[in-house]
Amino acid sequence: MFRKIFNPLLALAYPQSCHVCENSVENMSDGVACQSCWEKTEVFSDAETLCSKCGAFLQAQPINFQTFCHRCDEHFYDSASAVGVYGHALAASVLHLKREPFIAQRLRKIFVSRFHNSDFRDATLIIPVPLSKKRFLERGFNQAAVLSKLLAKQSGIKLDEQTLVRKIHTPMHRVGMDGKARAISVNNAFEITRPKLIEGEKVLLVDDVHTSGATVSNCAKILKENGADKVYVLTLAKTL
Repeated sequence: MFRKIFNPLLALAYPQSCHVCENSVENMSDGVACQSCWEKTEVFSDAETLCSKCGAFLQAQPINFQTFCHRCDEHFYDSASAVGVYGHALAASVLHLKREPFIAQRLRKIFVSRFHNSDFRDATLIIPVPLSKKRFLERGFNQAAVLSKLLAKQSGIKLDEQTLVRKIHTPMHRVGMDGKARAISVNNAFEITRPKLIEGEKVLLVDDVHTSGATVSNCAKILKENGADKVYVLTLAKTL
């Protein structure tokens, strides 16, 4: 009852425009997007057909057997999952998270729920995709680490932010970059500083958005070269 009264009062006292459509955000738990834009956002419900490896959206109707997009055949992770399609409220939330280390209640709920409904629950270690030192100093935080801390707290799985590092500063990936350009930009960009802490672990690699898969694949490659048993990937969003 308190929340039902409080949210409209908050909207009146501190009006916030939706980062997608610029209408008013009337519920503080929705974060930077309004209810209407959240309703337009493709949040996966396991009623869709997704690639069994990278989690790419294939069609709206479910199929009762494994399907693969084959664009991810050479990727080094075992499987990947995302909350939904990069667009509308999810896209706005991802962009906001790159600027502010804050996860709204609605986003927290669907991110943690995606993990609990995944096949990654046997993970033994959570690792965020690292930023370069230069990018970290520019931003002041790592958005993947913010997501990882939330998931570690909710799941009880151990968090490791130090073992996987980005040794090469690479240009920020742009939406228009093709898969080949993305792969070249992150090739050999990562290293393991404490390999003994990786041996035999089932690693859950966390990032904000899964685009071509080049970044998480290169992370998975170095993790497996240093003894990781499996590498899963969980992100807020997956591009089409």
